[in-house]
Amino acid sequence: MKLSIIVPVYNGASTIGPLVERLESEFLDKLSLEVVLINDGSPKDNSYEVCSAIARQKPWVVFVDLSRNFGEHNAVMAGLNHCSGDCAVIMDDDFQNPPEEVHKLLNELVKGYDVVYSRYAKKQHHPLRNLGSRFNNMIACAMLKKPRGLYLSSFKAINRFVIDEVIRYDGPYPYIDGLILRVTSRYTTVEVQHDERSQGESNYTLRKLVSLWLNMFVNFSILPLRIVGLTGFLFAGLGLLGIVYTLYSKFTEPDLPLGWASILSVVLLVSSVQLISIGVLGEYLGRLFMKINRLPQYVARETINAQKSR
Repeated sequence: MKLSIIVPVYNGASTIGPLVERLESEFLDKLSLEVVLINDGSPKDNSYEVCSAIARQKPWVVFVDLSRNFGEHNAVMAGLNHCSGDCAVIMDDDFQNPPEEVHKLLNELVKGYDVVYSRYAKKQHHPLRNLGSRFNNMIACAMLKKPRGLYLSSFKAINRFVIDEVIRYDGPYPYIDGLILRVTSRYTTVEVQHDERSQGESNYTLRKLVSLWLNMFVNFSILPLRIVGLTGFLFAGLGLLGIVYTLYSKFTEPDLPLGWASILSVVLLVSSVQLISIGVLGEYLGRLFMKINRLPQYVARETINAQKSR
């Protein structure tokens, strides 16, 4: 079995070298190993120089340098498109996923599963990141019909069948777990160790998390449109009840004064619902427009592999 390990690199110059060395010592003599490093436009360090040097020295390392920062899921899509293994393990570059834990994922994958997700007894993320993960999990249950017991970890193993199906998606806003869940229901989880970051700090920001949630909302579900429609019906019903109540009050108490404050409140409320509805529709249309205009999922400036360059 040929194993491809896909590592998106973002400001990981200090960790990627030791990570590749540990992967080499753990797997190179046991399996046919391929490591795919994707530099996602790292702006703060020399990730390009470090990764390219590794790829030129080690023939089993493929390095893909993206022309700018496209985001983690786009970088993973680049890695999946460049890998050639019978299965792939996706892991971060920060050592929070120990390379030795890959064996646990592979042991489950060979039992016939298409996907094996990792789960953590104790996560070493920042509390705000954990809160974001819980919110993401809740939204995935509603949008993707994800089972509640399934944790969508970034550290996972997928077989060749899933790889080939996932890379068929060519849209500019990929969400890897959404693509996986619409391909197969043969998945499981295995508990693995989760370590603290060896160096630096998390690159996830609120902006990136919001972007990830939007990809889940809009790209893989029409539930937001249904919610907007149901909200419209709800307020139409409330408006009808308000008209009936106003007419009733006018006939039973002709001298009852009408309040400008209540009218203004209703107008503002209805207007806000309309603007939110237009915004949701605009998000769908905008993404469709970007796809029609062939907004690239990623752009690889350079691909380095010592074996292929011989």
